[in-house]
Amino acid sequence: MHGWTGRILDIDLSTMTVRTGELSRELAIAFLGGRGLNSKALFDRVSPGTDPLSPENVYCIAPGPLSGTILGMTSRMEVSTLSPYSGILGDGNAGERFATVMKRARADQIIITGRAPKPCYLLVTPENAELHDASHLWGKGAWETTDLLLARHGQKASVACIGQAGENLVRFASTIVDKYASAARGSGAVLGSKNLKAVVVVGNHTVSLADPETFRELAALDREFFARDEFQRNVAAKYGSHHGMSDWRPGFRNYTKYLEPGEVPPQLRPEAWKKYEIGRTGCGNCSVRCKNVYEIPDGPRKGEHGEALEYESIFCMGTNCGVCDPVAIMEMSNLGDIYGLDVIPLGNTIALAKDLFARGILTREQTGGLDLSWENAADQIELVHLTALREGFGNILAEGMLSMGKILGPEAMQYCYHVKGLSRGPYPAGLFALAHATSTRGADHLRGRSWAYGENDPDLYPWLQASGTMHADMDDPVQAVILSERVCTLADSVGRCKGAVNSWANALPLAFKHPLFEGLARLLSAATGETFSEKSLVDAADRIYTLEKAFNARRGITSAHDSIPLNPDHHGPEEMEKERARHRDLLRRYYALQGQDTQTGIPTRERMEELGLGSEGSRLHDEGPYPEWTGPPPWPLHAYPHGGQRA
Repeated sequence: MHGWTGRILDIDLSTMTVRTGELSRELAIAFLGGRGLNSKALFDRVSPGTDPLSPENVYCIAPGPLSGTILGMTSRMEVSTLSPYSGILGDGNAGERFATVMKRARADQIIITGRAPKPCYLLVTPENAELHDASHLWGKGAWETTDLLLARHGQKASVACIGQAGENLVRFASTIVDKYASAARGSGAVLGSKNLKAVVVVGNHTVSLADPETFRELAALDREFFARDEFQRNVAAKYGSHHGMSDWRPGFRNYTKYLEPGEVPPQLRPEAWKKYEIGRTGCGNCSVRCKNVYEIPDGPRKGEHGEALEYESIFCMGTNCGVCDPVAIMEMSNLGDIYGLDVIPLGNTIALAKDLFARGILTREQTGGLDLSWENAADQIELVHLTALREGFGNILAEGMLSMGKILGPEAMQYCYHVKGLSRGPYPAGLFALAHATSTRGADHLRGRSWAYGENDPDLYPWLQASGTMHADMDDPVQAVILSERVCTLADSVGRCKGAVNSWANALPLAFKHPLFEGLARLLSAATGETFSEKSLVDAADRIYTLEKAFNARRGITSAHDSIPLNPDHHGPEEMEKERARHRDLLRRYYALQGQDTQTGIPTRERMEELGLGSEGSRLHDEGPYPEWTGPPPWPLHAYPHGGQRA
C-alpha cells in the first residue's frame, strides 16, 4: 500500500499475545485512518453495557495516512476508547513525534484489549511487537517513565505512557505522549486498568507515496503558505494558543462570566508569558512551532522546565478556578504532564468544587481541611497532588465533574455545566451550544466550532466565503456546525493538526488554493494512489461521524443528552425554557440534515445504509432499546487503587 503501511497490530493483554493483521483497502478508503479507523474498531468491538475500566474495553492508537510524510503538521495521533470519564466515545488527539514514528514502525493502528496479569509495556518496531515487564516503572510519573524508556530503546523512539493518575484510575487521566502532549478523555485510566504502562514505537521505515513528485509539489505549496501568512508568522508562531487569552474570552470562576480582553489580568495576557519563555518548539514536522518552552522562576518547583503551556491550562487551571498567579499555573501544568492528568476536566472539576465551596454547598470538613477559596492557589496545587494519588478529597475529585456533582447532591448539580459529561461552560442557544451538544465526545471545542466563523483566519476566511467554495451558509449555525464537524473529522482521520490557533488552513491543507476539500483530496490521491474527491471526503467524514453517533446511541445517548447547560444565576425559569426551545429547534434542523431521527437524534437505518454502514445500522436498530445514559458506571470510592510517588 501507499500512504498506509497496511499493518494493524492486535494486542490481547489477558493472554499476552500479539497478532499482526492487514489493513484492507476497503477499510482504509472508507475510514481513512486515525479517528476513522479507531471509531470503526470501537463500534465493532465494544458491546453495550461494557464498563470502561473492565478488560473488555478497547484502547486504540492510530496515526493518519498523511502522518510520517513530508507534509507539514501531520504528526498527529488519535487515541480512542470508551471513556471512563463520560461513559461514551472518548478520543484524544495528540502531537509530538509519536504518529510519525509509529508510521515508520510500519503500523496504521494498534488495538489493545484485555488486562495484563502484571504491569507491562508494548514495544513496536517495523519487524514485530513485544510486551515487556514494566514493574520497575509502575508508580513513576510520565516524565521519568519516558526518560527511562528512551534510555533503553534510544532517543529516536517515541513514548506514550501514563503517570500515577492513570495507574490510580483517575477518570480523566491522559495518555502522555513524549512528555508534553496529552491524549485526553480518560484514556490514561483505561491503560491503567489494563496494567499497560506505556507504548513505545521505534522505526525508520519510509512511508511509500504513490506519486512522490506531485505530493512534494503540494506539500511545498502548503509549507509556503505558513511561511508567508502574516497571522501564522506573527501570532501563531509567536504566541501559540496564548493568543486566546486576549481573543477567546476565557471562563472565570466556574464560567460565572467570560472575560473580555480588557478584563484578563495583565500577567496572564499573551505578551506577559514571554517573561518565562526560554525557547520555542513544535511537533514532528511543523514549521510554525507554536509551543513555548518555559522555566519556572521561583517557588517549590523553581528552575523546572515545561513545554506547551496552552490556553486551556491557563484558563481551566487559572482564571476559571479564580487563580491568576502565572507561577502557580505553570506548576499545575507541569504536574498535569507528570501525573498524566487532562488539565481541562481537572480544571473544570476544581472550578465546580470551588464554586460549591464559595456557596457553602461544600465545606472544609468535606475537603479534608483544604481551603478552596477562589484565590487560594496553594491549596489548589495540593488538590492536584491529592487527585492524582486519589487521597483525601482528591479521591472524589478524581471521579470528574459529573460524578463528583452526583456524589455531592442535587444542589451541586445545578452548577455542573456539562454536555454528556464534558464541559465547555454555559452558552446561549446558537453555534457554540449546538456544537457542544452534537459533539460525539461531549461538550468540546475541537469537534465542530473552533474556527467556524473564521476568528483565527482574518484574511483566508473572507476569501473562502467570497469564493463560494464552502457550500454552506455560515451565518446559519446549523450549516456552520455541520461543515466544521466534517473539517474536524477529516483532520483527525488523516493526521493533520488543526493548529494551536485553530484555523481553516491548518485543518484543511491547501484550502487557500483549491475548493474547500479538493486540496486534501489531491494530497490523499498522490499519497495513496486511490482516487479521492471532495464528495468522497465529505462522505467519509459523514460516515465516521454517523458511526460515532451510533456508537453513543448504543450507550443510551439520545437527543435528550444533546443538551444546553445554563447558569441558574443568569436565567430565570421562563428564560431558560426559551433558550432550551431555541436550542431544540436548531437540533431538529441539524438532525434532519444529517439523516438522524428528529425526535431521538439517532441515525436512521436509511442514512446508515446510504453511507455504507448497513450492517452497523442493523446492529444499532435491531439490538436496542438501550438503557438510558446517566454517566460512567460508578465504582465505590474505596475500590480504586491509590498512592504512588508524589511529584
